[in-house]
Amino acid sequence: MGRLAIVGFSGHNVPAGLRELSAEFDLGGVIYFARNIVEPRQVRELSREVASLATDWPIWISVDQEGGRVARLTAPFTEWPPAATIGRSGDAALAARFASALGAELRAVGITLDFAPVLDIHTNAANAVIGDRALSTGAEDVARLGSAVIQALQAAGVAACGKHFPGHGDTTVDSHEGLPVVEHGRRRLEAVEVLPFRQAVADRVATIMTAHVLVPDVDEDHIATFSRRIVTDWLKGTLQFDGVVVSDDLGMKAVSATTPLPDASVRAIAAGCDVLLLCNSTLDEQVAAIEALIHADEAGDLAPARFDDAWLRQHTVKARMAAAASAAPPGLDIIGCVAHQAVAAEMAQWL
Repeated sequence: MGRLAIVGFSGHNVPAGLRELSAEFDLGGVIYFARNIVEPRQVRELSREVASLATDWPIWISVDQEGGRVARLTAPFTEWPPAATIGRSGDAALAARFASALGAELRAVGITLDFAPVLDIHTNAANAVIGDRALSTGAEDVARLGSAVIQALQAAGVAACGKHFPGHGDTTVDSHEGLPVVEHGRRRLEAVEVLPFRQAVADRVATIMTAHVLVPDVDEDHIATFSRRIVTDWLKGTLQFDGVVVSDDLGMKAVSATTPLPDASVRAIAAGCDVLLLCNSTLDEQVAAIEALIHADEAGDLAPARFDDAWLRQHTVKARMAAAASAAPPGLDIIGCVAHQAVAAEMAQWL
């Protein structure tokens, strides 16, 4: 059941606790934060350590590297302006150059999954949590530019992640701190918020992340991450997404304020999530989350077909992305190189 979890950890090397967790449960992946980063050579060595934990499946080595204020890798890595600069330029070629350069630097240090791009639409000026992380205020522009980012990032051998389905743009509450509510009806959501995700599905985006938001017109009882109507029926059914659905971090207050982590883990998988993000949980909490899935399986609370689907999706996408990354990774000299700095400077003209 550990294959259904991407976990965070502390330190600049693989700690003993993470090794033990992986040995016992065969983890799906890890996620890096600033607490794990010193400099490029250290990150590359850390990734080699993490990759060695894998058994028969590759392990996701992931990060939130969007640019702007959401960037775990700082100088000497290229420091990218926020995504909104690409939107202001309107230039899909610039979006592709950015994502290609970003992907090269991530591959150079062994990162295989980037939780980007944000496909939320910045339709609410009071929405500080999204803000300039969004590519644009218009659905068509987000879809077009997001498509360029996804295609270029994945061509570079790094799995992309469209987030946060079914849309976190028109909210005022930060889901890290509380529960946002999306008041729009299904018809409006299909026409606006979901448009970039529909394009991302067409682009074969590797992963899509759920939003910890309540959408009463679709499911008044469950947040999107826990909603079978939203994840299974809408995203996997209506939109026909055949990649991996990742929950947003289950430790965020939109979830943790009302739902213990073990229960949240079971509910997210039941809704149709294929991977759980456990970013800032303790080792004991991560064990409890995974054991809750084992108990749910043994008790028959989750159908075997649900686990089979999640494992198959991960296996398929990991195999596809491994093929895309079959060439040798770039050397560390590509990190922060003159060509990449030129792309960042071009983006910065639109600050």
